[in-house]
Amino acid sequence: SLKMASDSPESLMTLCTDYCLRNLEGTLCYLLDNETLRLHPDIFLPSEICDKLVNEYVELVKTDSIFEPHESFFTLFSDPRSTRLARIHLREQIVQDQDLEAIRKQDLVELYLTNCEKLTAKSLQTLVSFSHTLISLSLFGCCNIFYEEENPGGCEDDCLVNPTRQVLVKDFTFEGFSRLRFLNLGRLIEGVNVETLLRPLASLAALDLSGIQLNDVGFLTQWKDSLVSLVLYNMDLSEEHIQVIAQLRKLRHLDISRDHLSSYYKFKLTRRVLSLFVENLVNLTSLDISGHTMLENCTIPSMEEKMGQTSIEPAKSSIAPFRGLKRPLQFLGLFETSLCRLTHIPAYKVSGDKNEEQVLNAIEAYTEHRPEITSRAINLLFDIARIERCSQLLRALQLVITALKCHKDDKNIQVTGSAALFYLTNSEYRMEQSVKLRRQVIQVVLNGMESYQEVTVQRNCCLTLCNFSIPEELEFQYRRVNELLLNILNQSRQDESIQRIAVHLCNALVCQVDNDHKEAVGKMGFVMTMLKLIQKKLADKTCDQVMEFSWSALWNITDETPDNCEMFLNYSGMKLFLECLKEFPEKQELHRNMLGLLGNVAEVKELRPQLMTSQFISVFSNLLESKADGIEVSYNACGVLSHIMFDGPEAWGICEPHREEVVKRMWAAIQSWDINSRRNINYRSFEPILRLLPQGISPVSQHWATWALYNLVSVYPDKYCPLLIKEGGIPLLKDMIKMASARQETKEMAR
Repeated sequence: SLKMASDSPESLMTLCTDYCLRNLEGTLCYLLDNETLRLHPDIFLPSEICDKLVNEYVELVKTDSIFEPHESFFTLFSDPRSTRLARIHLREQIVQDQDLEAIRKQDLVELYLTNCEKLTAKSLQTLVSFSHTLISLSLFGCCNIFYEEENPGGCEDDCLVNPTRQVLVKDFTFEGFSRLRFLNLGRLIEGVNVETLLRPLASLAALDLSGIQLNDVGFLTQWKDSLVSLVLYNMDLSEEHIQVIAQLRKLRHLDISRDHLSSYYKFKLTRRVLSLFVENLVNLTSLDISGHTMLENCTIPSMEEKMGQTSIEPAKSSIAPFRGLKRPLQFLGLFETSLCRLTHIPAYKVSGDKNEEQVLNAIEAYTEHRPEITSRAINLLFDIARIERCSQLLRALQLVITALKCHKDDKNIQVTGSAALFYLTNSEYRMEQSVKLRRQVIQVVLNGMESYQEVTVQRNCCLTLCNFSIPEELEFQYRRVNELLLNILNQSRQDESIQRIAVHLCNALVCQVDNDHKEAVGKMGFVMTMLKLIQKKLADKTCDQVMEFSWSALWNITDETPDNCEMFLNYSGMKLFLECLKEFPEKQELHRNMLGLLGNVAEVKELRPQLMTSQFISVFSNLLESKADGIEVSYNACGVLSHIMFDGPEAWGICEPHREEVVKRMWAAIQSWDINSRRNINYRSFEPILRLLPQGISPVSQHWATWALYNLVSVYPDKYCPLLIKEGGIPLLKDMIKMASARQETKEMAR
């Protein structure tokens, strides 16, 4: 079912929501006084649509760097007569006091505020407006919501330094929240009296007190007939806590797990405590005791433990106290405990670190509220993906994507998640992944590169991009990828390995793409960036992959793109060409890449006069004799000169070397090449070669062009015969055969 889910197209509802949010002005809204968004007066939207608009908006602001948040977005939902909200999930810095204030007239049933650190006690007052309808409320990680700003009465000197003091609100309670059943107060600020806060609530069904230290939880028994879910993650427990929990007989879900790295805990779990839970909490279907140290042995003897087929029947349980369960648990959290490695665990789903299934269950269970645990679980997944084969690939990928999206600013998750993605997207898993899923991977990788200048994240992200077909799979984010890579390459201090991967990616991105893409990337500063890299390498006197890739990238980006060729000349590209030639006379790959690029420059008529200097012409002529990289360097040098000759004797504005002498050397070079040479070159179009055929001004250029075509269509007929026909080469060749000025051997070859 996961395979199907990842493959199916987005629903029409999702597509429309996304489109409207990205084009609010053109769809639901108009701009008042050029700044405030207003809803069109004839629009009436039910809660099914409004909830989705708000929740998707929050998601887009959080995960899509190109999406611009709107100051007045929440005011669109201020009037329940035209827009209804019922269930909304708001996160992080996106939400401020005035946003909640804007929707206070709505009859909210469910309001999740997760890590909304900008909310203050003003929002507590706004919550009261929802008190008559609210059933579910989460204030998880809203660390400032119980603080208000107090203006000191007399304004002394320190008034300027600190005009407001943060004061804890002591008098707020959930008085009047008559329908509230589900409440999450995770990571509540110290100093708030939880008991007083909650006392007015008549019948709580679910309560989450993660990360709060309460020494007395006796007050929980007031809900012993209604409480079905209790989360006390990271609370240091004592015997008193255990006795209170045992009285909450309606509990179906109990979570007393902890992060074993976060602080010192006195409490140790015993066999007796687990037995007490099993005996008293008869409705229990889910229990999480992750991170706990077992004080005594809760397991059955190891001989018996290893016997028989793995079973989830309580009677066969390897954990002795769980033999008293009536039926297997739906979920049992054993992450970072020794118990998860046992054979017979009486639960359908177990979180732990024993195998892939347990690790994935852990990532799934803890991602939203416990990034500190999730990053360690993803690290385990990374090892599984790296060393063995992942059997639940799609689930693994989707969980890692979700974690990376959810915790965009958490360094540990970004490091471990980006590393896991590299292994989960490599070629052996390729067949199992849909286009949609692979695009999601690319999106989170680019988010990571944007948010994190940290070396490890950048390297992992670049390496992961190398697992994709470039440029095809990155085309939908073309501008953004290029901007990010150029950004990496323009940093003053650089990690060698990242530099190498980034240049490789840049090169691949401009290979075989349309000219408008190349022009756009050129305008982003691509040419300049590559020349700077070459300059640095020259200064260090090193010719490595970065140097070769940079020239190769320039060769690709100047192909049939005159603007980029001009940039190359304007930024002293020719000076660097000569210096590289002099510094690295033996580097064949380098020579080929440089001459390929100059071939592109020579194809642009307006730029050719800049190549017409004694120094350049001598260099090109001498390279005609080069044996570097087979015939490639000699071939490209001859190509450059063929275009220059095509401008006629009057364009030859130099005394040395003589035009005739160069022509002679060109004939000699062409005659020395093997006509069946296999080639290290890739033509997307023959247009620049074909224009050298119908002319009589330079027979040698005509001959070079005919040789090039003959070689390519005879060595690679499947690729180049159709191209020659498509671009009208046949009539041009036929006409040339009739030309008096053409040399006999050229006509033979053309025939």
